[in-house]
Amino acid sequence: MKLLSPSPKRNRGLTLLEVLVALAVFATAALSVMKAVSQHLNTLGYLEEKTFAAMVADNEMAKIRLSGEIPTTAKRGKSELAGREWYWSITSTQTADGFLRALDVTVTTDEARKQSVVTLRTYVEN
Repeated sequence: MKLLSPSPKRNRGLTLLEVLVALAVFATAALSVMKAVSQHLNTLGYLEEKTFAAMVADNEMAKIRLSGEIPTTAKRGKSELAGREWYWSITSTQTADGFLRALDVTVTTDEARKQSVVTLRTYVEN
């Protein structure tokens, strides 16, 4: 007597439910990657702007030191760096002890100078 064994089931692929679950997992992972890349690009632009603004502030401070003349009134100007225009202002403040003067170089990207990108402060002898 021959025993009848059940015929093996044929695998015909994934069911619709399995495909939908896999697609949902992939979509979630893809959205997470896109968000991370977007944040990275935003941060990169921010850091680039901060770095160039700090270079402009350093350059203006170096010009003051090399000239040997400490400004007593506010000065404003414009510089070009990395193909962009940067607007800077220098303010001078007498310190409480009277022996030092604080110099602040503020760098902005707009001519109205409403929002500073970087402010650099140093102290010089009167």
